[in-house]
Amino acid sequence: MKILVTGGAGFIASHIADAFINEGHEVFILDNLSTGFEKNINPKAKFIKADICDKQLTDLFEKEKFDVVNHHAAQMDVRRSVADPAFDADTNIIGTINLLQNSIKTGVKKFMFASTGGAVYGEQNYFPADELHPTSPLSPYGISKLAVEKYLFFYNAQYGLNYTVLRYANIYGPRQNPFGEAGVIAIFTSKLLKGEQAIINGSGKQTRDYVFVGDVVKANLLTLYDYKSDTFNIGTGKETDVNTLFNELNKITGKGQEEKHGPAAPGEQMRSVITSEKLFKKFNWKPDTELHNGLQKTVQFFKEQIK
Repeated sequence: MKILVTGGAGFIASHIADAFINEGHEVFILDNLSTGFEKNINPKAKFIKADICDKQLTDLFEKEKFDVVNHHAAQMDVRRSVADPAFDADTNIIGTINLLQNSIKTGVKKFMFASTGGAVYGEQNYFPADELHPTSPLSPYGISKLAVEKYLFFYNAQYGLNYTVLRYANIYGPRQNPFGEAGVIAIFTSKLLKGEQAIINGSGKQTRDYVFVGDVVKANLLTLYDYKSDTFNIGTGKETDVNTLFNELNKITGKGQEEKHGPAAPGEQMRSVITSEKLFKKFNWKPDTELHNGLQKTVQFFKEQIK
């Protein structure tokens, strides 16, 4: 199939693009390189440097007639979304509508969307959250992701565009950017390896559901051929607090750094964990990478980058 991967120079989507290419698909990568890196782009992919909001994308869609759009390009900084909700909405909502309009005009058969399993649910009523949990996002970022999910429902009902929504937990692994707001594992790993002090926000007792990027890739491969529009969580169902994460990375890197805490991040969720039981029942998907093993692979990647 001919697949357009947006954000394909970024952390998660570059791994997915690699997997699609390994499966024999023709892959096009669309990325404006605002947060992605050219070094992440598979040389077998066709790269288009452009923004998802660009009206000229119509020409690309009309020329290539994609079968599938795998949409990962996004404004993903929760704090920036709070500071500048309009920018967040322009990128995450208007940019996605641009892709959707071009998809229905050119006969795209399937639209895959990377949503969020933490920010969409907000403060949870029960743990772990399933796909039926109330959606009460507490940030413009979460609101924009949820809005796109609603637009996908509309485009399916109105135009018959098939979609898959994957609500990701906290994804980590090789190629994650340690300089962004997202990705405490990448930030801690980078600082530890460079001999810089890692700072834990607040008490460090806040928990997240950490999923290795390789397991996310498998979920995208499994749902690629699913032509029944649906929404799935991608998580482990296990909570890990930040203190545990820091201490585990401290051991793996062998740095023996003192645990230091800073001010709590304003508005930060205390607990976030989701269940992927629905995806397991339909596709037999489960996360194969235990946290310790995933952290070891991540540390090894960063060691090689720092050399």
